[in-house]
Amino acid sequence: MGIQKVKGSLEDLIEKAGGCAVVDGGFATQLEKHGATINDSLWSSICLINDPDLIKRVHLEYLEAGADILVTSSYQATLPGFVSKGLSIEEGESLLKKSVKLAVEARDKFWDDKKRISGHSYNRALVAASIGSYGAYLADGSEYSGCYGPNVDLDKLKDFHRRRLQVLVEAGPDLLAFETIPNKLEAQQFKISKIYKLQACVELLEEENIQIPSWICFSSVDGENAPSGESFKECLDIINCSNKVSAVGINCAPPHFVQVLVQKFKELTGKVIVVYPNSGEVWDGRAKRWLPSKCFDDDKFKLFATRWRDSGAELIGGCCRTTPSTIRAISKAELKIIYQSVCVCVSSVSFKVDQNQSKDEDILHHVE
Repeated sequence: MGIQKVKGSLEDLIEKAGGCAVVDGGFATQLEKHGATINDSLWSSICLINDPDLIKRVHLEYLEAGADILVTSSYQATLPGFVSKGLSIEEGESLLKKSVKLAVEARDKFWDDKKRISGHSYNRALVAASIGSYGAYLADGSEYSGCYGPNVDLDKLKDFHRRRLQVLVEAGPDLLAFETIPNKLEAQQFKISKIYKLQACVELLEEENIQIPSWICFSSVDGENAPSGESFKECLDIINCSNKVSAVGINCAPPHFVQVLVQKFKELTGKVIVVYPNSGEVWDGRAKRWLPSKCFDDDKFKLFATRWRDSGAELIGGCCRTTPSTIRAISKAELKIIYQSVCVCVSSVSFKVDQNQSKDEDILHHVE
């Protein structure tokens, strides 16, 4: 499966979705709602061992809610992490592949059921294999700070990600999703460019002949920079050199940061912009609990999703503490935007649309 084919699949999906496709929502949140215990160094990936059927169930719930892209349950799944649980390397590799297999099976089952129904509104979803940052493996919250210590360099990060990347690609996902990247150093290992041929990232992708395009998402704790304090311009200058990275954006950041960041990313890159923020609650990585903050309910997500799309986002979803209900609201928001963009051509309806948009602007101003 060549890169052009998969890029076409992503572009086709966005086009079929009316210019903005929907990514799924918080996986761990939904597992916990079903009674799963995930207070573990593997986090939601522990269910690959304990309850794989529940993983498939959650995938199906997000598909039913309108998700166009499923992100696998491998965010915190690493070979060292599985080995720490007493599993062999081979068993760990099998579990990584299972994360993709479960998502693909859920997608195929859902699509087989829906395509028989005339007039259904769903798209055939793509599966994105989640690759969490080194900080996610450390399970100490450092993916939100970028502070990995003085002994972590580019080569060590490359070595950490290499085999997991190979195994996930072998499992056959449609996309790769590098998530919650906190700094330029970790993003840099995934770039492809003649300028950086000696960099470890080139060796990693070229030597392994990775043919699956990816997205790279950063976190942000101030709404302006990467958690490490590096500017997003520095980060995107690296990513813009890559023809293997199809999309770039923000995940697991507070939703009230998103619109400004989408606008900033739009100025800095020509790549597809993907955003899937958390609910607005703050994760205390050391205490392993959520702290209340500026939270968005589903209605706010629906409202702001229209703004994110209007600002340039083409992939929108949710991260931690969002649910299928959130994704359903976002999915409806996208349909509303498409309807407005069609109706604006008709003068008699255009006046009504303008009135509604003015009203939304007032609401947004009030919410902010």
